Amino acid sequence: MGEHSLGEFEELVLLFVAAFNNEAYGVLILENLEKKLEKKVNISAVHVALKRMENKGFVESNYGGITNERGGRRKKYYSITATGKKMLDRQYELRTSIYKEIPKISFGQ
Repeated sequence: MGEHSLGEFEELVLLFVAAFNNEAYGVLILENLEKKLEKKVNISAVHVALKRMENKGFVESNYGGITNERGGRRKKYYSITATGKKMLDRQYELRTSIYKEIPKISFGQ
């Protein structure tokens, strides 16, 4: 099996999973994505990304306790794995190295 990749949207979701480690759940991630991106995001897209990343071994999930405000349903929490953190580190190094290749450009401002 080859090494897994990480798409742009998955990377953003994974960054929030890492930021809210052990406390990250779908709606929290959605709200923070919408705030940072300044646009609407579909909750289904967040859940699909989380499921894909769980299958790749980048995140793990567990269920919280049953609550009345959720109609007796349990909240699913996500945490980043060591593999997920290594992938984020690799993405950061890649993006930073490419960014450093950009010449000093002046736009007269």
